[in-house]
Amino acid sequence: MAEGKRVGEWAFIVGIFIAIIIGLFSGNLRGVSPNIEGGLVLLLVIAGLVVGFLNVTDKESTAFLVATAALLITGTAENQLKLISFMGIGDAFAGVVKQIGVFVAPAAIIVALKSLHSLAKD
Repeated sequence: MAEGKRVGEWAFIVGIFIAIIIGLFSGNLRGVSPNIEGGLVLLLVIAGLVVGFLNVTDKESTAFLVATAALLITGTAENQLKLISFMGIGDAFAGVVKQIGVFVAPAAIIVALKSLHSLAKD
């Protein structure tokens, strides 16, 4: 169990790091190769699934789902964040928020399903 928890922790750290990189440089990634951004997004989804399966316990599920909901709701402000025109900060911030949402959404689905299963078996 400790080994799975460690993998989940690393998946979380790597996922956040990749989300930030994709968010900050997504415009530049598209110019290099059309498959690079898609591959990184797939890596984000896989990392999110690993976090959902290995990193969130039953005790932590409510707090995790509330935090995830807050992050996903924040992601809906992407268009408004892009209006910040000072040195492209708005686009970068909007991209980071969007990619963090891509990362946590699969984890939230897994944790929600695990919570529902726990409730159903009781």
